[in-house]
Amino acid sequence: MSKFLSEEWATEVTTALNNHEGFKNAIGAADLGIQFETEDGPDGSVNYYLSAAGGNASMALGDLEGADVTVKQSYETASAISKGELNTQTAFMTGKLKVSGNLAKLMMHQSAIQQWGAAVGSLDVEY
Repeated sequence: MSKFLSEEWATEVTTALNNHEGFKNAIGAADLGIQFETEDGPDGSVNYYLSAAGGNASMALGDLEGADVTVKQSYETASAISKGELNTQTAFMTGKLKVSGNLAKLMMHQSAIQQWGAAVGSLDVEY
């Protein structure tokens, strides 16, 4: 079991994304970087990112230079999305996610974002 927003969690998410056919098909050969800034967590603020290029995805803690999109959220929102209790569209529409950057590029890969949840849904995560 990995702790949410830990290095171990990021490694498990990377493996799950790269082994999930639905996500792999949806992301294709896209070049996409999404920076996440998560506030008010049990260990304070945590930044992490998803980088996809050449058919492979990588999730890591830290900051992604030149990210296409930045998503700001609370720990409560991030964990609810991770648990499947809240979908990203609802979170965005209700103001729980603040998104900046190239929104058109993000929307082009909406199916990959939806498949992300399916890819990581079976991970054993401690919140």
